[in-house]
Amino acid sequence: MSTIVVVKKGSTVAIGGDTLTKHGYTKQSARFIENHTKLLKLGPNWIGLTGEASWALLLDHYVNQRKEPLPVFNTPAAIYAFAKDLHKVLKEEYFLNPKDDEKDEFETSQLSVGIANAHGIFGLYELRSVDQFSKFWAFGTGARVAMGAMHALYDTKRSAKEIASGALDAAVEFDDDTGAPVEIRTMKLKG
Repeated sequence: MSTIVVVKKGSTVAIGGDTLTKHGYTKQSARFIENHTKLLKLGPNWIGLTGEASWALLLDHYVNQRKEPLPVFNTPAAIYAFAKDLHKVLKEEYFLNPKDDEKDEFETSQLSVGIANAHGIFGLYELRSVDQFSKFWAFGTGARVAMGAMHALYDTKRSAKEIASGALDAAVEFDDDTGAPVEIRTMKLKG
């Protein structure tokens, strides 16, 4: 029910997402929902959320209740350590249902997000695996369409923001679970 994209090009990273919410077959566009954003600022990180709308509320609550400062998400290992700690809290305090597929080797956190910050672009997946991307990636129902658009746009003169915008426009056009308007945030890479 979402499309999230992350792009790194030159000295800039971009993260973007659509704003459509759905409950079953009922669409709720950004015109009707004030808290429609799927991009969440956690410290110096932008997180693009897929799945249930409650993830934004949950993650914001969790980060604001933490006694320790938010770790720097500068490597896959640092993001994994955060996700591991988060998973325990999700089960104990937020009533996570960790059941998914009995064949999975680990319990699922039910969370798949894109991350963008001054250290690059990353993906955190349901089983807590973390990828660091060199160019771009997409998450959610419109990911395949967005990936195709980014592949076609990346080696042109377009900026990271323009590539993210083109990818989201394609997903809005061709994916039933992705809707406009879209939101994009950019930041400079360190170094």
